[in-house]
Amino acid sequence: MKTHFANAGYGVLDYISYPIGMLLVAPTVLHRLGAAEYGLWMIATAVISAGGIVASGFCDVCVQRVAYLRGADQVDRAPAAVRSMLGTNLALGTLLAAGVWIAAPLAASHVAVSGVTPPSECLAVLRIAAVAIVVRAVESVAVSAQRAFEQYRGTVQISTAMRILTLASAASLAMLGGGTISILLATCIFLVIATAAQFLCLRRLMPGVSLLPRFHPVESRNIFHQGFFVWLQALGGVVFGQIDRILLGVSLGALAVTPYSLCVQFAHPIYGLSASGLNFIFPYLSSRAGAAPRVGIKRSLWKAFGCNLFIVVSGSALLLLLGDRLIRIWAGTEVAGNAKSILAPIVVGAALMGISVTGTYALQALGDFRSVAFITLGGRSAMLLLMVWMLRHHGLQGLALSRLLYGAVALAVYLPLMQRLKSERPGARRVSPLTISIEAQETSNP
Repeated sequence: MKTHFANAGYGVLDYISYPIGMLLVAPTVLHRLGAAEYGLWMIATAVISAGGIVASGFCDVCVQRVAYLRGADQVDRAPAAVRSMLGTNLALGTLLAAGVWIAAPLAASHVAVSGVTPPSECLAVLRIAAVAIVVRAVESVAVSAQRAFEQYRGTVQISTAMRILTLASAASLAMLGGGTISILLATCIFLVIATAAQFLCLRRLMPGVSLLPRFHPVESRNIFHQGFFVWLQALGGVVFGQIDRILLGVSLGALAVTPYSLCVQFAHPIYGLSASGLNFIFPYLSSRAGAAPRVGIKRSLWKAFGCNLFIVVSGSALLLLLGDRLIRIWAGTEVAGNAKSILAPIVVGAALMGISVTGTYALQALGDFRSVAFITLGGRSAMLLLMVWMLRHHGLQGLALSRLLYGAVALAVYLPLMQRLKSERPGARRVSPLTISIEAQETSNP
C-alpha cells in the first residue's frame, strides 16, 4: 500500500510540475521577450507537446504487455515488447517530425505575418521543435516501460528535473537577452539528457539485454493491432482538445473565448489529478490480469474507485465554492462575471470525466483498448455535434452545457468493464483476449 501511495504522489507531481513552473516563469519570459516572442515559444511548445502525444500514442499497449509479462513471470520476454515499441515510436516520431520540417516554411510565413518576428527565426524554431518530437517519442518508451514495472519514482524525478531546468534556462536566457531559438535549443539539450537518463534507469530493470529498436514479429503485431485504438484516442484528444475554443472564437469572437478557456483550465485538474494520481493502477492491474482471482481484482477496483470519487468530489466542491473568486483574482471582475454562469456545468462535466478514470484504466489493463477508444471518440464526436447546435441556439451557456454530454458518455466505460467481470467464472484464470491472441501467434511462430 505504501508503494501505491508513493506512486500516486509521484504521478501527481509529474502532472503539476510543468503548469506550476510555467506559472512562475511565464511573466519573466513574457516581460523580457515581448508578446510576439513569447507567442512563438508557446507555438513551438504546443507543436512538441502535440507531436509527442501522437508519436507515443501506442505506449499504453507496451505498459499493459510488459506488466502482464511481469505478473506471469515471463520478464525475459519483456525486452522484445520494449524494443518493438521503441521502433514504432521512432518511426512514427520521425514521420511526424518530417511533416513538421517540410511544413515549417509555410507555417513560419503565417506565424510571422505581424512582422515583429522574422520569418527566419520562426522557421528555425519550428524545425527545432520537429527534432524535439523525435526525442520525446523515444523518451516515452523508457517512461512507459518503467511504469510497467510500477517504478514511478525515478522516471518522475528525471522528468521533473528536466522541466525545472528547461523552464529555468528559459527565464535565464530571456534575462540575458537570448531569444526563442536559444530557449528551444536548451530545451532540446535537456530533453536529450533526460531521455538518456530514463534509459539508464530502464537498464537497471532490464540488465544484460539490448534495448535498441527492433520490430519483433509477434510484439509488433500486438502493438499495431491493439495500439491503433490507443493511438486513435490520443490523436482524437489532440484534435478535439482545442476545437471548442476555435468554434467559440469563430462564432462569438475572441472576447467570448477568455471566460470559457479560464473555466476549462480551472476545471481540467479535476480530471488531470485523478488520471495522474491513479495512473499506478494501470500497470498494477495489468500485472495481475493473468493470475489474480476475480474477487481480488474487484476489491482493488473498489478501493481505486473510492479514491477516484474522493478526489473528484473534493476538487469539484472546492472549485464550485471558490472558482468564481479565483477567476476574479486571476482575470478581473468583467471576465469573472461572464464566467459565473458557465463554471458549474464545465466543472460537473470535468467531474464526470474524472470519475471515468478507474474504469478506463481497468478496461485497458484487461486488454480492451478498443472499447475505451470507441467510447472516448464517440463521446467527443457527440460533444462536437451537440456543441455546434447548442452554440448556435444558446451561445456560450449552450457550449458549456455540451461538455456535460462528453462527461456522461465517458462513464460508459463501466458497462463493458462490469460485463467482463461478470462473465468470468469464480476462480477462473483471468486472461484477456489480447493475451490469448498474442500467445496464439507465438505458438504458430516458434
